[in-house]
Amino acid sequence: MSAGVMKTSIKDGLFKQKLCSIGGLFLIGTLLSIVSASLLAETAEPEKEELKFGFIKLTDMAPLAIAAEKGFFEDEGLYVTLEAQANWKVLLDRVIDGELDGAHMLAGQPLGATIGFGTQSHIVTAFSMDLNGNAITVSNKVWGEMKKHIPVKNGKPVHPIKADALKPVIEKYKSEGKPFKMGMVFPVSTHNYELRYWLAAGGINPGFYAPHKGDTSGTIKADTLLSVTPPPQMPSTMEAGTIDGYCVGEPWNQQAVFKGIGVPVVTDYEIWKDNPEKVFGVSKGWADKYPNTHIRVVKAMIRAAQWLDENNNSNRPEAVKILAKSQYVGADYDVIANSMTGTFEYEKGDKRQVPDFNVFFRHNATYPYYSDAIWYLTQMRRWGQIAEQKPDSWYKDIAKKVYRPDIYAVAAKELIKEGKVNAKDFPDFSSEKGFRKPQKHFIDNITYDGTKPNAYLNKFNIGLKGKDKL
Repeated sequence: MSAGVMKTSIKDGLFKQKLCSIGGLFLIGTLLSIVSASLLAETAEPEKEELKFGFIKLTDMAPLAIAAEKGFFEDEGLYVTLEAQANWKVLLDRVIDGELDGAHMLAGQPLGATIGFGTQSHIVTAFSMDLNGNAITVSNKVWGEMKKHIPVKNGKPVHPIKADALKPVIEKYKSEGKPFKMGMVFPVSTHNYELRYWLAAGGINPGFYAPHKGDTSGTIKADTLLSVTPPPQMPSTMEAGTIDGYCVGEPWNQQAVFKGIGVPVVTDYEIWKDNPEKVFGVSKGWADKYPNTHIRVVKAMIRAAQWLDENNNSNRPEAVKILAKSQYVGADYDVIANSMTGTFEYEKGDKRQVPDFNVFFRHNATYPYYSDAIWYLTQMRRWGQIAEQKPDSWYKDIAKKVYRPDIYAVAAKELIKEGKVNAKDFPDFSSEKGFRKPQKHFIDNITYDGTKPNAYLNKFNIGLKGKDKL
């Protein structure tokens, strides 16, 4: 072997080699005769091994933390640094300019950026990070007024609590000449659309955007004023009286309960059962430049998501310990555990079982469905972020441009071949078209069919539809 040096390693039953010489070529030829072809049917070596991913301090960044802490990234030959970001805009900008290789993103961010709402840049996602995980919280003062309009059973409020109970509170504020203010985390965030959906279902107009007129406030014709507040600042901003309530991910709703400053009134699971929440996003340029790296990242995150949900969430207490670390979420263990381990506390002492409050793997949570993308686009149109009517074909084209189930399928199939996951836990890739069956579990009982976006928009009493234009 004087002609050179060859490195050989065996990891998780897979044969990997890095060749550095002609002498090594001879040895490979011999070894190939005794190693099964199935063991070598894997993605080529990563084009880039050292990566930096961004995230916001929320419990749904868990797949990234677990993939790093449990060695799933390293199993794929990746050496990943995770870095908390100040806010969603900074996070997106750093992915676009290449300072970050990828990031934990709001499901609407890749779509908003690609169609040019706010920042213009083609972002793609091949991995959905979770389902559910958000809630709407109001201040103690507002809750005291809402309770007068909520039915009670066995001494506790009947859930789900609809925005109908908030409407008289807002009308009282109006009569007193005071604006009713609520926080959400970003204009294209799930939180913004879930809060707007809940309010509108109760007859409250959350306001419109008019980007074609230079108005991106989202408060045109609004009954309540929604504004951006970074997630970790939600409780303190409400406590200071700057906002009267907010929609955010965990642990910042439970934090309000622990601090005794507010009450979560409804979870997004109750607004839209098993709704997609965050995605892992990269720039289109990055995905094109590093295709093997991208597939390996998705493989590691699929394994992390599976670990988070396996054996009926039995790993969640360990996950909570990891997330409580200052470099990740940095909140108290008990605050994170309150929702992450299958329960959710509404009014102080009113803790209820919500096993699917956080879902990371089951229900095909990790698969990037086109229909999920289209729902976000319908809400962008509904509230004016998309200023003019678009044909159904446009919605489908944008979804396919941004959401990449083809990349996901390659990663999942490799994990199945490697024996790390079971085929039964994934869609049937030979027949899957990327659209969920029509979904009926919305708080207003309106059915969503992702193949018919304009027909869906026509069902709402509040919101733009058809040729409507502000």
